[in-house]
Amino acid sequence: MKITKTQLTPAKCALDLGDGSERGLYVNQDYILRKLGRPHRGINIMYCYYPFDEQWPQRVSEACKDADISFAWDYPYDDYFPYLGGIGGSRDGEPFTCMRDIRRHGQEVVLTLTCDPNVTDEQIIAIAKDLVPYGRMMLRLNHEATGDWFTFTKRASYQGIADFYVRFQKILKEYAPNVSTILCIGGLEPGSEKIEKEEEFSEAVRTTDVWSVDQYLSLNWGWPYEVALKTNSKHKRTDPKEIYDGTKAAYKRFKYINGGETKPMLISEFNADGDVTGPFDQIATVREFCEYIKNDDERWLSGFTFYQFRDDGRLGLEITDPNNSDVGVEQPVLGAYREIMNDDFFKQGIEEKGEAKLPVTLRWGSSEDSEGIAIEIDLEKNPVFAEAYFEGSLVDANLMMEINGQWFYKAPGVKFVDFMPAFFDGKITGPCKTKLNIFAPPATGENDPSQGEDWMTNYYYELKELPKLRFEFEPVM
Repeated sequence: MKITKTQLTPAKCALDLGDGSERGLYVNQDYILRKLGRPHRGINIMYCYYPFDEQWPQRVSEACKDADISFAWDYPYDDYFPYLGGIGGSRDGEPFTCMRDIRRHGQEVVLTLTCDPNVTDEQIIAIAKDLVPYGRMMLRLNHEATGDWFTFTKRASYQGIADFYVRFQKILKEYAPNVSTILCIGGLEPGSEKIEKEEEFSEAVRTTDVWSVDQYLSLNWGWPYEVALKTNSKHKRTDPKEIYDGTKAAYKRFKYINGGETKPMLISEFNADGDVTGPFDQIATVREFCEYIKNDDERWLSGFTFYQFRDDGRLGLEITDPNNSDVGVEQPVLGAYREIMNDDFFKQGIEEKGEAKLPVTLRWGSSEDSEGIAIEIDLEKNPVFAEAYFEGSLVDANLMMEINGQWFYKAPGVKFVDFMPAFFDGKITGPCKTKLNIFAPPATGENDPSQGEDWMTNYYYELKELPKLRFEFEPVM
């Protein structure tokens, strides 16, 4: 079989996905990949760290389940799942189980962490050391920091919160230089050219790696204690063009504060709330916003995070089945989002880089910068059977594979992968060539410090043999 070297390249606008929060449980990456057909640039998971509180390290809604609560953020600390690492913690539980799952499936970790701004340098150092093995991950620390709903905003002044961000960033760069930081604050002050709390957060804008804002085209922030009705007010809906233009203006202000130098700009939470719009306007407004991104030649937005995969309310591609939290009820927006994912504008590229010979070393850097191989396959027509069998050293391999636009995962120990879902649409009507692209993210989800000086940002796997492929074009009988 003819094989060539390949290279993953960035999308024009990257897609990340929220997976779990105060509004829903984490859904494993095998399920998400099967539902959506391709991996994301990154997966955002949301945790909190309040080690000085008496309820810690319990999830606060469970520790205070008998408390009289009428707003989602009325607990002693934020109702995310607890970050169980750090001083005296363990890396065997969350969020590390989720982080390893994300990276095994060829995606980057985006860790959102709300954190008590009074934690010590030693506690920050311990968190930084926790994150070192996870490659080119991103940390979104104390997001929506110019708001007043998260607990950390009640434990320090805005200047104190901004100073804490800068302190955390400085320590992180010393102990975990592989981790990029995302500063998530408000956009422009109404009627002003300045961003919210600009004086307090200007240094943070200059020192962070990435800028971001959270933007909802519509939102019921009274959930789950209030149903959005025309007769109440804890919800809103905003014109998508107004939000797009406002976000772009915030980016330009960030750039101005940074002396004219640009940095990546993200929308770290994005969706339209079906509680406000219903399912059909949810689709229409999300699509409209994505068209504004595609049609803007300035290419100022690096990516956005769809919030989220499965939601207990109506902010998800799926809604949690109230009878069984392991079951998701697909929403119409999932199909629309799948179409957005398959738009070339929003997906990473795969470029050929010349011929390859076995054995070949595959490098995994990130979902936007990795080296793999492609196997050329001749198709007579749409196949009836499309399979791969893994023997010898390949049995223990951890592989992400793409064929005919769909991605497949092979876990260590798996000996067979069925590629037929890539051909269920039956669109191949005659002879053609296709390619099976193969990449090798770290099998444990962690990089290997024994692999060399660049181990924090790159992982290497030696591919010694190819899978045995079976493509047939007629039924067996």
